[in-house]
Amino acid sequence: MYSRRLEGSGLLLLLVLAGLQIAAESRGAPPCRPGFSEDLYTVTLPAIAEKGQPLFNVRFISCGQGALVWFKCSNPSDFRIEADGVVYAARTLQRAALPAKPLQIKASDTATRQEWVTQVRLTSPKQVQEVAVPAVMSEDLKEILFPSRNMESQLKRMKRDWVIPPINVPENSRGPFPQELVRIRSDHDKSRSLRYSVTGPGADQPPTGIFTIDPISGELSVNKPLDREHISNFHLRAHAVDLNGNQVENPIDIVINVIDMNDNRPEFTHQIWNGTVPEGSKPGTFVMTVTSIDKDDPKTANGMLRYKILSQTPESPSSNMFTINNKTGGIITVAAGLDREKVPQYTLIIQATDMEGNPMYGLSNTATAVIRITDINDNPPEFTVDTFFGEVPENRVNVIVANLTVTDKDQPNTPAWNAVYKITGGDPTGRFSVPTDPTTNEGLVTVVKPIDYEMSRTYVLTVEAKNEVPLARGIHYPQQSTATVSIKVLDVNESPYFEPNPKLVKLEEGLLAESALTTYTAQDPDRFMQQSIRYSKLSDPANWLRIDANTGRIYTIAVLDRESPYVKNSLYNATFLATDNGVPSASGTGTLQIYLLDINDNAPRVFPQEAEICRRPDPNAINITAIDGDLNPNAGPFAFELAHRPADVRRNWTITRLSGDYAQVSLKSGSLETGIYEIPIIITDSGNLPMSNTSYLRIKVCQCDISGSCTDQQHIMAAGLGTGAIISILLCIIILLILVLMFVVWMKRRDKERQAKQLLIDPEDDVRDNILKYDEEGGGEEDQDYDLSQLQQPDTLEPDAIKPVGIRRLDERPLHPEPQYPMRSAAPHPGDIGDFINEGLKAADNDPTAPPYDSLLVFDYEGSGSTAGSLSSLNSSSSGGDQDYDYLNDWGPRFRKLADMYGGSDD
Repeated sequence: MYSRRLEGSGLLLLLVLAGLQIAAESRGAPPCRPGFSEDLYTVTLPAIAEKGQPLFNVRFISCGQGALVWFKCSNPSDFRIEADGVVYAARTLQRAALPAKPLQIKASDTATRQEWVTQVRLTSPKQVQEVAVPAVMSEDLKEILFPSRNMESQLKRMKRDWVIPPINVPENSRGPFPQELVRIRSDHDKSRSLRYSVTGPGADQPPTGIFTIDPISGELSVNKPLDREHISNFHLRAHAVDLNGNQVENPIDIVINVIDMNDNRPEFTHQIWNGTVPEGSKPGTFVMTVTSIDKDDPKTANGMLRYKILSQTPESPSSNMFTINNKTGGIITVAAGLDREKVPQYTLIIQATDMEGNPMYGLSNTATAVIRITDINDNPPEFTVDTFFGEVPENRVNVIVANLTVTDKDQPNTPAWNAVYKITGGDPTGRFSVPTDPTTNEGLVTVVKPIDYEMSRTYVLTVEAKNEVPLARGIHYPQQSTATVSIKVLDVNESPYFEPNPKLVKLEEGLLAESALTTYTAQDPDRFMQQSIRYSKLSDPANWLRIDANTGRIYTIAVLDRESPYVKNSLYNATFLATDNGVPSASGTGTLQIYLLDINDNAPRVFPQEAEICRRPDPNAINITAIDGDLNPNAGPFAFELAHRPADVRRNWTITRLSGDYAQVSLKSGSLETGIYEIPIIITDSGNLPMSNTSYLRIKVCQCDISGSCTDQQHIMAAGLGTGAIISILLCIIILLILVLMFVVWMKRRDKERQAKQLLIDPEDDVRDNILKYDEEGGGEEDQDYDLSQLQQPDTLEPDAIKPVGIRRLDERPLHPEPQYPMRSAAPHPGDIGDFINEGLKAADNDPTAPPYDSLLVFDYEGSGSTAGSLSSLNSSSSGGDQDYDYLNDWGPRFRKLADMYGGSDD
């Protein structure tokens, strides 16, 4: 009956072993002994166990000693045991591949070094089904029994201890839900009522509500479809308590594995894969690897993928140029004939299928593999023509003569395409080079050394072209990789040149004018041109020379002097120009160096020319020498002697020769008066024809102090300040004083101009920096800044003593008695203020002396006899009665009001 229900639900449930109940024995039981609970364990393993999955546990009885026990299994490569006795899979295990012999587990006490050994027999699910299940299990649902609890140290050893295997539930189940999986039961439910519960992820922990348990019957159910790709297994813990909440059994662990279903297609990590392979590759050359991922269990057929190539584009030269490893996805070449110049790229459609490639049950997906054929140097460069031509003017460098063009079928701008040119013949002197144009790949035949038309009129070069990298194996350069370049040299007008340049001529100085010096001619390198050369002088610092324009003969036009400032180290340089008559003309320069030999043409002179000598306390002497512009032997040694005239020279002075170049002049006695004396000295050089010169030595004779210094006022002049220096100093002082005086005059004139401007322009009237105010009426008379009393009493300005009798100004105040204004009490009552104001107003109205006076006002009086009438109100009323003002109506609307006032009727 249970088998029929299992088939109807479609659940792949493994048989759950019930825990064996261990009953405590009577009071006369033997004492507790440490060791394993069983000598032999029987464990059911699933067909495939994942790495880290808990499989079973062995129970070790320590009898409350608290000793530290280490476990060790006989097959550590497949199983791993922890300190709590739980055994895990050390790797992914397949039950069929495990050895048939039992697994041995050893326990060791680290303190006493005592060891215990037990064995575990690994069985398959079919073997477990043959084992009798407890009678308490329901016929409809498998049961899991809680193992019996040990009562303190008393334990009845059983023959076996069953380990609860995991429960396998397939993913994506269609229900109906909830769907019962297993029943949890304790043998204590016979004597009392129990309540069952489960805890852990999927029950009371996120994700909650996936598994529930009936608290009374203990039936564990799943409430929704499971997804292995989301959660592959669940670890729950079952509990059994009484109605008071007291724990009846130790919690047991339940592992629920989600069985994979083929519900996911393979997915390529990239939809387009790019790879490269060199052209000409041999079969078996690796190209690239494509990978696909299937979310299903890779340990099952659902996640085992197989690859294959569906199509190849283009199918040239074969439709099967590549193949793929169906398991790894590696793509390799299987045929020869890859040629980038023919087919630069291939496109492959790759398919990945799960279920180990089963086309009927497996799910598949496709991706695109693009394979680019990379270039190798399998095509040499070839010249477009056999012979290239060019021409170049002579003596030109860095000029491109010809452009050499080549073709190369390899990929452009790669080392296999870039051309390298080399001259192999026709240029033994290295006058040409052929660099490569990086843009066009052309060879640029360039002149690097000057070419002489007179030496060679044509050049025939042999040039070969290669690539930057060698050709592929088995390929050679053809004849088209070599070309001939024919270059024609053009003749141009070249500059004449002097030979030698510079030219050195040695002669004695003093050569007279119009003497022939030498001939300095130039050569014309243009041998094939009939041209003439004319000469001219380009540089002659002393203007000593001239050159014949036709013959190049050089003559002197002045005496050559070695002592001239234009001669340096006896050498004089002159530059001449040679110009041909070509079109256009060309010219060249040559330098003539004249080395002048010295002759005795300069007489010596005394040095220094001024000196001073002490008269007292003791006469002293001075040392002199001679200066000669000539060179030895036309200079020293010199002969010094005093002149015979005047006669007192030899009487007061003596000269003594010290050496060939020096002599000493001394004062004979101290009787000579202080002053300045000029002593003539005859100096003769040592030339072949000696030259003598009378040179004057200016000596100041003075009184000296103890230190030997002159104390006379003329010391400054004798010490070296000549007349010219003193005059220069005086001129500088005068110029400085004139500048100071001019500056003072300029400052005074500037101050006067400022004062004149201030007098001419009043700051208040200067409209440049002032604000002008118009139509300002201001306040009353009390607000004005003047004394109103003077206006009210104008007679005080002109006393009666100086004013003629009977004469009064028209704008004076009338002579009337002063009216009596009401006096206000010191402390008036507020009610009397109105009366006081009214009385004051009446008094003012009746006061003829109160301003403004009803009298004639004088404005800008310029004398009597004016034909214009007065503009005052009195004169207007008296003199304008007979005037006809009707003409004002003809002046426009602006005068209409005035015409109404004066030209109207009395109304």
